[in-house]
Amino acid sequence: MKKAVAAILIAASAQWASADGLKSLENFMKTAHSGRADFTQIVTAPPKDGQAQRPKQSSGSFAFQRPGRFKFVYQKPFEQTIVADGQTLWLYDVDLNQVTQRAQAQALGSTPAALLASAPDMAALRADYALEAAPEQDGLQWVQATPKARDGQLKSVRVGFEGDKLAALDILDSFGQRSQIRFTGMQLNPALPAGSFQFKPPAGADLLKP
Repeated sequence: MKKAVAAILIAASAQWASADGLKSLENFMKTAHSGRADFTQIVTAPPKDGQAQRPKQSSGSFAFQRPGRFKFVYQKPFEQTIVADGQTLWLYDVDLNQVTQRAQAQALGSTPAALLASAPDMAALRADYALEAAPEQDGLQWVQATPKARDGQLKSVRVGFEGDKLAALDILDSFGQRSQIRFTGMQLNPALPAGSFQFKPPAGADLLKP
């Protein structure tokens, strides 16, 4: 009997912890209209010829303003900027002095954090993703988001929260590549400078429009 009661309590605790992830996501969508943070990203490619690939780590800063605007500034190991201004997605590679310009609506699926930065509300998220609570891990509450469209580049996204603050993204794409992003110093609804999400190609940069 004691074991049965313990099992029930453990199961109830797990369900409660999982439910907190969906609650955190809902609160985030309702209250977090903008934000900024530093981030670290670890990308792991699928095994090649049976051999595990060495993870690649990068870091930088991140900002968003919902709906439809976000900015990643990669500082290490290579400088790169990704900006979504609401209409266009820009990718600037500093070393190559090359800018790639895409229509934002067509390119969002391959962009980290587009899931949360672009959706205006929870209903919009549910229209595009199946959302499930996931067990608590690493001190964070998690939500599993699976795209309803089967032809996109994203296979699944796990979203981690610390309270109502976005703390992590764990992204698996259709090629088996995994991107783990951890945010630190997240500030919600800060006063972002005007023009934070505007981008103008630098003079002399090659402009690609695939």
